[in-house]
Amino acid sequence: MDAGALFVLKSKGSWVHCGYHLTTSIVGPPLLSLPFAFTLLGWAGGVVSLAAAALVTFYSYNLLSLVLEHYDQMGRRQLRFRDMANQILGPKWGRYCVGPIQFIVCYGAVVGCTLLGGQCMKAIYVLLNPDGTLKLYLFVTIFGCFMLTLAQIPSFHSLRHINLLSLLLCLGYSACATAAAIHIGTSSSSSPPKEYSVPGDDTADRLFGVFNAVAIIATTCGNGIIPEIQATVAPPVKGKMFKGLCVCYAVVLAAFFSVAISGYWAFGNRAQGLVLSNFVDSGRPLVPKWFVLMVNVFTILQLSAVAVVYLQPTNEVLEGTFGDPKSKQFSARNVVPRVLSRSLSVVVATVIAAMLPFFGDINAIIGAFGFIPLDFILPVVFYNMTFKPSKRSLVFWLNSSIAVVFSAIGAVAAVAAVRQMSLDAKTYRLFANV
Repeated sequence: MDAGALFVLKSKGSWVHCGYHLTTSIVGPPLLSLPFAFTLLGWAGGVVSLAAAALVTFYSYNLLSLVLEHYDQMGRRQLRFRDMANQILGPKWGRYCVGPIQFIVCYGAVVGCTLLGGQCMKAIYVLLNPDGTLKLYLFVTIFGCFMLTLAQIPSFHSLRHINLLSLLLCLGYSACATAAAIHIGTSSSSSPPKEYSVPGDDTADRLFGVFNAVAIIATTCGNGIIPEIQATVAPPVKGKMFKGLCVCYAVVLAAFFSVAISGYWAFGNRAQGLVLSNFVDSGRPLVPKWFVLMVNVFTILQLSAVAVVYLQPTNEVLEGTFGDPKSKQFSARNVVPRVLSRSLSVVVATVIAAMLPFFGDINAIIGAFGFIPLDFILPVVFYNMTFKPSKRSLVFWLNSSIAVVFSAIGAVAAVAAVRQMSLDAKTYRLFANV
């Protein structure tokens, strides 16, 4: 085993720990973008798309887990997504396609979390000091400095207690966001006018908006690190991942649908890319100031946990490149390159987040190019190629249909996401104070 697999992906966890890791990697603050996705889809399209994404990802993650268990029972346990691709599709797929896609997805998630953390910090600052002059990039930098410390946590398994806290925090801010949306929506004095028509100047605009929303939902339900999470489970692994998925999706159903439905109901097509922004209107909080502060603090803390989880594949690559598996994990030979390489990766992510402050667009880009292939397409392909179900069986045709449908959706969503980002880029500049 190389140093990355040996030190970062230690197999010591239980199915409960697996549930914590899964919940943190899926149920994160990007769920606060779901009301915005509903504005592009409408009521029926939003509910159906979110339910379909939750159902398909639960199914595909379970298939991926079954494939991993199969190779484990054969004595060839796969610890990383690219290892699975090497085994099933061939080494070129793992090295030149799946590995780079996963790296970009995970690192993009770190960039998105860093940006969102800075935005939440700035929201607190503006609430407490409406005339303040500090810019967004300063708050992104502060969050990045906090991440410099968390990035040094040595292994994925070491995050289990942090991820338990993360699970509680995501339930907390989801409940708070839902309660705030209901309060604002039912208050005659603070309730904004509601309009549920799908925005767009013409049919093409609305169609691109639909696929952009699908990409956002895919990102929200996305994971991209199922093999790495299963790698943290102590052997025997059979059945443990399914229990962890059940824990995770109980939280998914509670948090995703409550925030999406209440936020869209309260604000209609005025829901912003981050629904917390709707809680303040022209500098005036529509709910008690302490409540807005509490929700933002919960969000910032959970964002740090999500970011450090998605740093693990990057850490594993860096450890495998610069670490020495023959030396002890905490020897000077491994500690010095670990601290330097991880710190550099966080610094680069922070600079990118400060330069490109469009969170919703980043969400859509990551979903279209990364999460849709990794979470909707590859799991069913891996299952069919590993177990070779009969071409007359329901499983074969269901998996094949999922692969074809989501390949088409992913291609169009990628075009829509790039188009939307190019449109927004005209209104933004580098290090913009948004």
